[in-house]
Amino acid sequence: MERRWIIAQLPEQEDGAIPWPEICGLPCIASFLKRKGFTCADEVKEFLRPRLRSLGDPFLLPNVCVAVQRILQAIDRRQRIVLFGDYDVDGVTSLALLAEMLRAYGAAPELFLPLRMEEGYGLSRDSVERCSSLHRPQLLIAVDCGTSSVAEIAELKQRGTDVIVIDHHEPKSELPECIAVVNPKISDGCVYHYLCSVGIVFKVCHALLKTRPVDGFDLKAQLDLVALGTIADIVPLRGENRTLAQHGIRQIARSDRPGVRKLMEVARVRPPICAEDIGFRLGPRLNAAGRLATAETALRLLLTRDESEAADFAALLDVQNRERQAVEKEICAAAEEQVAENFDPARDAAIVVGAREWHPGVLGIVASRLARKYHRPAIVIGFDEEGIGKGSGRSIEGLSLVAALRCCHDRLEKYGGHEMAAGLTIREENFTGFAEEFRRCAGEILSAEALQARLHLDHEVAFSDLNSDLLGWHEALEPFGNGNAQPTFFARQVEPTVAPRVVKEKHLVLRLRQRNRHARAIFFDGALVTLPAPPWDIAFRIQSDEYQGEKRLQMHVQAVRASSGAS
Repeated sequence: MERRWIIAQLPEQEDGAIPWPEICGLPCIASFLKRKGFTCADEVKEFLRPRLRSLGDPFLLPNVCVAVQRILQAIDRRQRIVLFGDYDVDGVTSLALLAEMLRAYGAAPELFLPLRMEEGYGLSRDSVERCSSLHRPQLLIAVDCGTSSVAEIAELKQRGTDVIVIDHHEPKSELPECIAVVNPKISDGCVYHYLCSVGIVFKVCHALLKTRPVDGFDLKAQLDLVALGTIADIVPLRGENRTLAQHGIRQIARSDRPGVRKLMEVARVRPPICAEDIGFRLGPRLNAAGRLATAETALRLLLTRDESEAADFAALLDVQNRERQAVEKEICAAAEEQVAENFDPARDAAIVVGAREWHPGVLGIVASRLARKYHRPAIVIGFDEEGIGKGSGRSIEGLSLVAALRCCHDRLEKYGGHEMAAGLTIREENFTGFAEEFRRCAGEILSAEALQARLHLDHEVAFSDLNSDLLGWHEALEPFGNGNAQPTFFARQVEPTVAPRVVKEKHLVLRLRQRNRHARAIFFDGALVTLPAPPWDIAFRIQSDEYQGEKRLQMHVQAVRASSGAS
């Protein structure tokens, strides 16, 4: 879909409270920082160099005091504790972190993951039955799930099991009756509303250690798990998320966890590590096991201390990731066919596609691809032989998926999630009615402007600005992701010096010239785009690249258009 280029504007007024020339002398970086709305120089410095000692009080989380006391009571009484998790990266890292913490206290918690294909997400009736039969828990801690599991937790209570929920999913009208729901989203004023589950588990561990310290347990050494889950779950990288992710990325680079090191080997990730490495290399491999089968391999990889075992788990995850890619490619092609037949961008504010035997483990990835390509909220549903459909949705800015699904709840068996990502269960006979209602609801919420795909440009730069100084400041802005988008620069009047070279049948390697300056760039999927006649305006991001032991700046082209002229 054609995107409209929008150049970011600086705030109209500056109060002079921040001495920008002293903080950063590069206009393109300073303008990026100014738009973040800092009120003083200390806030800018904290953003550029976030400190762990600035982390807030964990007891500001709702119900965390009650949860801590019940966990310590279970440890002291040697009760049977079960940690019940979810099969994505956030769920698995949350489970691993809490298990490490409880083991440091001398407890031996059982770890339970639902079977995605047979039992579905979270505390389903089937998974509760199997968990209870296997482990007979006296205390069950549901991690990354449970906020909406009113009936299932009531059933556990009837069985004599106490339940604590540690979660970040959006609450519905009724909360489960249990020992504690530790979820920042159940309290309007909670400062930690942006945390994902592994971030909340980190705060719970901090609260446990403040209540009862453990000699020799270094919570900072667990930040590799926190960074993996936080970045893979695409929560906003602001506030403490930014602090945890930045320090966690450094911890990954020096992790003593054999599984993390072996995973980096198979994924060909080496320091310096960036958020993109987690989002596109490490995270998908950890997710692959839970998408196609059980997430147990990913969990065991993170917890093992055996080098040989870690290597085997990492190799298996790599194989499963390739299998996942093949399944995803097949379903994506089929979904694209439905879109080509039914989608009208002038009419439809959303995309809903579905079919029999689409594997539920990859539907979220396919939905994400459709949402990015067509700039529309997308729901992708796979139905089983009995006509029960499991679906995943991804949204665009301006539409909360949970709010939109709430408008269609009469057509659904179950739904839940976040503003930008959600899951649902639906019967096949309700599919057509749901699709019409969801598209109508999206059309009422999203304005014509919101439905126009846009490419946001942060600052114009000249090729003469592309140097190591810019690269150093750019690295200070990391990690990039949701809530802290990587800067997109643009340059005018650029020409290719030679014909683009095609790599892997779809990427382009470009050699470019602007006046008397030359640069090399890569344009991923550029071979699939019709390039206009030069000269061009190019939108691009920058990244550090190592060549023959020397760090250099590399340009990643995002879009090309016919040049609009000199600035």
